[in-house]
Amino acid sequence: MLNSRLAAPIVAFAAPLLLYGGALVSQYGFGLAPCEMCYWQRWPHQAAIVLALLALLLRGNDTAMRALTTLAAFAIAISGAIGIFHAGVEYGWWEGLTTCASGAGGPVSLDAIMNAPLIRCDVPQWTLGGISLAGFNAIFSLGAAALVLTLLRRRTTSAA
Repeated sequence: MLNSRLAAPIVAFAAPLLLYGGALVSQYGFGLAPCEMCYWQRWPHQAAIVLALLALLLRGNDTAMRALTTLAAFAIAISGAIGIFHAGVEYGWWEGLTTCASGAGGPVSLDAIMNAPLIRCDVPQWTLGGISLAGFNAIFSLGAAALVLTLLRRRTTSAA
C-alpha cells in the first residue's frame, strides 16, 4: 500500500520522468527532432525530477520533503506553461520568438551544418486529434502539477 505521505513526491518524480522520457523516445526512437522551445519544456522537467528525488531521499524530514515536492510541482507547471506558449505558436494564436529554430544535434562540421534539418517552433512535427506534442505536454504537465499540489493539500488537511 502506498504511504499517503509519499504519494505527492512519488507523483512529482514519476510524472516529469515519464514526460521527459516520452520526449526522448519521440526524439531518438521516432526521429522527431526538437525545436528550441521543445528543449525549454524539458528543463523544468529535469529540475522537477531532481527536486522530487531529493524530496524522497529526505522523507524523514517532513518540512523539507513537502517544500521540495512543492517546488517540483511548480517546475512541472512551468513546463506546462511553456507548452501552452509553444502550442499557441504552433496553432498561430500568437507569434513565437524570431530565433526559434534549431538544427539536429551531432558533430559540428560544415557538412553537418549544411545538411542539418531546420526545426521550426511554429510547425508541429506530430499531432493527435489536432493536439501537438507541446499541447500534450501542457495538458499532462498542468494536470500532474495540480495532482501533486492536491495530494500535498490533502495530506495537510487530513493531518489536522
